[in-house]
Amino acid sequence: MISVYKIKPTFQKALQPILRVLYKVGVTANQLTIVAIVLSFCLGYGFLQYQNYHWALLIIPVGLFFRMALNALDGMMARQYNMQSLLGEILNEIGDVVSDIAIIFPLIILPGINPSIIILFGVLAILNEFAGVLGKALGKKRRYDGPMGKSDRALIIGLFCLIYFFWSGIEIYANWIFGIACILVVFSTFTRLRKTL
Repeated sequence: MISVYKIKPTFQKALQPILRVLYKVGVTANQLTIVAIVLSFCLGYGFLQYQNYHWALLIIPVGLFFRMALNALDGMMARQYNMQSLLGEILNEIGDVVSDIAIIFPLIILPGINPSIIILFGVLAILNEFAGVLGKALGKKRRYDGPMGKSDRALIIGLFCLIYFFWSGIEIYANWIFGIACILVVFSTFTRLRKTL
């Protein structure tokens, strides 16, 4: 199944030098998770400013790349340096949901967008993460199956904002883009539930 999540091992390998530096200076896995959450709120706030400062659109793709790096680094640090904890797991799961909310819902200010589609996209994203966690809650493994998991949603939003910066005409396709994304999230959620069962 096509998903950005498939390239995670390669991405993690590229982050290893950064991980070692962070560990040497005393950074913890939980600190990285908290920074990722705070960054997500900053991105959401930054997007809300784009109508006054057009360059703010570029904050989203750049910021989402750093958020994805932080999300990878916190898990890597926890596993490689024995920092795994219940608090860390709670922060990670709650952080993913809170981050999605902080980044997705501000999109309702897009001209011509149907707010219901963005709200639905946000709600479905939350259910998608919940379906992933259910696997672990039922004694199996946490599910990350795509095609519209956390990384894929970040890619869609980041690409949309990047294109929008250079071509405002993409806004007329926003309902279609995020409508299709909603369908893919539903498919992803059912896939996670099916594989858990």
